[in-house]
Amino acid sequence: MHRSLRPLTRPVTYTRWLHLLIPIAFVAIWLFIDMQRVWVLGLLVVPLGLIPAVRLEEGIQAQLLLTPGERGRPDASISVAPSATWRDRWRTVLWLEARLVLSGLAIAGTVWLPSVSVDLVARGLGGPPLVFGWMAPGLAPHGWLVPLALVPLIVMLACLVLAGNLITFIARMLLGPSAGERLSALEERTELLLERNRIAREIHDSIGHALTVAVVQAGAARAAGDPAFTDRALAAIEETGRAALEDLERVLLVLRETGLPASQRPTLLEADRLIESARGSGAEVDAEFSGPLEQVPGPVSREGYRILQEALTNVLRHSGPVPVRIRMAVLGRRLEMDVTNPLTGAAPGGKGGSGLRGMRERAALLGGEAETGAYEGEWRVRVRLPLDTLI
Repeated sequence: MHRSLRPLTRPVTYTRWLHLLIPIAFVAIWLFIDMQRVWVLGLLVVPLGLIPAVRLEEGIQAQLLLTPGERGRPDASISVAPSATWRDRWRTVLWLEARLVLSGLAIAGTVWLPSVSVDLVARGLGGPPLVFGWMAPGLAPHGWLVPLALVPLIVMLACLVLAGNLITFIARMLLGPSAGERLSALEERTELLLERNRIAREIHDSIGHALTVAVVQAGAARAAGDPAFTDRALAAIEETGRAALEDLERVLLVLRETGLPASQRPTLLEADRLIESARGSGAEVDAEFSGPLEQVPGPVSREGYRILQEALTNVLRHSGPVPVRIRMAVLGRRLEMDVTNPLTGAAPGGKGGSGLRGMRERAALLGGEAETGAYEGEWRVRVRLPLDTLI
């Protein structure tokens, strides 16, 4: 099919045509009231356009018929919100005026051009014009008038496509999102992306930790060949699995938008669960906590828990059951955390790992910092978080 004919095969071309024809109902009602002063309609739409809800109604209709592919999209080029400012109201007035003018032209062309084709066929066959009598005196019957009748129809189809594109362009200009609406949509999208990233980190940290502990425990139990050790390993795997399921359920509740409060997520007051899980995997954990951890603000405590969880996960994943030293202290208005272990084999967070990056992102979100790397023959995770950060 030739490129120029493709618009005629698109459904949106005809929904736009329908949008142009809708105002004929209001015009017909007015013509029934006063046929002589049609121009008064242009004045009547001014107070109508100043009503905030009219912009919402026009936006819904325009988006449905002019840009159906954008329905429900946050970046839609036509807004579906009531007027929030006087600028929006006057833009709606201009839209109504432009819609009336273009609709009048579209209706006239839809009626007049096919009528010309009918009269050309009638005169070509030797009969009188059926619609426009003025064609009779100056147009003699000729057979070539019949194929000429295709010209008005082709012009009508071309006008149909052009008028649809024009009304859509004007709708995007006058009914498009205002600067405030664009900013609000951008903020909502940013919040959504941040929430998705947070959920991805939650899943990575909690489930990754549980799977790492289970793998290490299973490997150790198989190598030990001791029924008693195997029982302890299975118990540790069971406990870690239950904790991972609880964390997963929390994340799924967030995804289902049940309004789960952040206070239900684990904090540093539950750090013993992580330490016991690591010890159950065979690691020798030396933990020392100082300062009032219960006074650490919720956001800092929750993110600190996840950072500690990822640090222990990296130890078990990359170094196995080795001695681990944890030092955590509340000093003035900051929380300090150091997690160190002997550097054996590959360094944690090698190629493709996202755990170390996730720790740094969590710390940066709180206005703190997280340093990871080799230090004096050990692998060290050093975290500093301010306690006066609000999220």
